[in-house]
Amino acid sequence: MESNNQFSHGGDILAFSKKIGLKPKEIIDLSSNINFLKPNIKTDLNNLDISNYPTYEKLYKIIAKKYSVKADEIELFNGGSSAIFSFFKNIGLKHCTIYSPAYLEYKKAAQTFGFKIDLINRFDDIKKEVKKNSLVIFVNPSTPDGRYYDLDKLFNSWTKKNCTIFIDESFLDFTNNTSVINKLKTYDKLYILKSMTKIYSSASIRVGTIISNSNNIKKLKEKEPLWKLSHFDSIYLQNAIKDKNFISKTIRITQKNRTYTIKHLERFDFIKKIYKSQANYLLLELQNCDAQTLQKKLIPYKIMIRDCSNFDFLNKTFVRVAIKDKTAMQKFIKALKKEFR
Repeated sequence: MESNNQFSHGGDILAFSKKIGLKPKEIIDLSSNINFLKPNIKTDLNNLDISNYPTYEKLYKIIAKKYSVKADEIELFNGGSSAIFSFFKNIGLKHCTIYSPAYLEYKKAAQTFGFKIDLINRFDDIKKEVKKNSLVIFVNPSTPDGRYYDLDKLFNSWTKKNCTIFIDESFLDFTNNTSVINKLKTYDKLYILKSMTKIYSSASIRVGTIISNSNNIKKLKEKEPLWKLSHFDSIYLQNAIKDKNFISKTIRITQKNRTYTIKHLERFDFIKKIYKSQANYLLLELQNCDAQTLQKKLIPYKIMIRDCSNFDFLNKTFVRVAIKDKTAMQKFIKALKKEFR
């Protein structure tokens, strides 16, 4: 019997606030890895005309320009999870390899659509051979540890096995690292996911993008409904992308706050390991303490963190801490000093 929390995520601020009798705005949510910075939205969303069916030409154009691809090389979905499920449903394969730990929706989608699943432990066994003609899933930067991988060697090994390759770059915008988009020209079984709601701090705006060659995208589109996104989703994201300095500002401030947090976390004996991250979150391995104990200790301080025990290859000693504004990180460190000094 599968447990209810097998595929649970961070960020259930409503349940947490209700449980401890506080309003959601009083909670410091370090369990959710949504950007704490907001883009500058110039359009007044209250004045939108919503009487007509939405059209997406402008949104396609602006996203294509952002990622230096053509509009017919992208398909939009109602969020990253919808993109994943739709992809698994329609790709016509029955075997997948997930480099894990990874975003849990991949495993859920694979199980839902009857895939045989191989898990490769990224930490210990990354060079393990993959099955020929199978689907390969790799999240880069990875979740829940935020590591960015140079995929060239792995990519070559996958192409030699004629694999269909799905790279999730949902957190790449938090870094200055290179996308695998340039590999679309040389390999036609490559798909790239961009979940823009993470970077643009808009989890309620459901827009996920799959990028591939125009032929692959055409096949995906044929199985998709005509209207998937609301006009609000479209207009919000168009405006967010137009805020030209937003990404560089996010990278700069997140990097600064992450460095500050790491510097202070390194002083605690109960933290066995801080995983090197280039994203807006940190994976911590604890000793003489487990995730649930730490979560309970942080309740009086109104702080939520993510228990990572339901990720493959991790156990109850792993937690993920999102990097938020400087004040939130200071309060987190202060709470730890009170509890562990």
